[in-house]
Amino acid sequence: MAEILDIVDENGIPTGQTVDRETAHLKGILHRTSHVWLLREKNGRVQVLLQKRADNKSAFPGCYDISSAGHIPAGVDYIPSALRELKEELGVTVSAEQLHYCGIRHIRYDDEFFGKEFHDRQVSKVFALWNDTDESGFELQKEEVDSVLWIDFDECVESVKRNAFKHCIIMEELMLLKDHINSVVTAN
Repeated sequence: MAEILDIVDENGIPTGQTVDRETAHLKGILHRTSHVWLLREKNGRVQVLLQKRADNKSAFPGCYDISSAGHIPAGVDYIPSALRELKEELGVTVSAEQLHYCGIRHIRYDDEFFGKEFHDRQVSKVFALWNDTDESGFELQKEEVDSVLWIDFDECVESVKRNAFKHCIIMEELMLLKDHINSVVTAN
């Protein structure tokens, strides 16, 4: 069954029209996603959880990515969608109050995957979630997630800058996270 998304304006507000996900990516139609980055403090350093995307994903197969992310179904808002994706992909159940809003990103990306054009136009809200679960403690949705990896946040930033591993992580999003981390560290 086709996944139906709200068509949105530049602010991420639904226009009242919908589109199926495949058409949205084929024609570059603006839609919404929610992104949740899991963070923890370990040995005095902040770590971030990376998700390795399953090899059968239609976009960025086998790449390290955001801890949990997903398209927002028509009629659903950012936070309920973020909470659902956390549960589905990682087996993590939390309350809305545990999500820390980090900012909004406008994604514009063009590529080709498996011989099909891919034109991604997203308005994404980015959240942080402090969670101290070890890698083995997550219940991974095998159709979506191959594995997860905790990595030192600063090492992640440097590795993304150098393109040191196969990923689809955007530096702008890591900088939103860094601002959140700095605000938490400063407050403590």
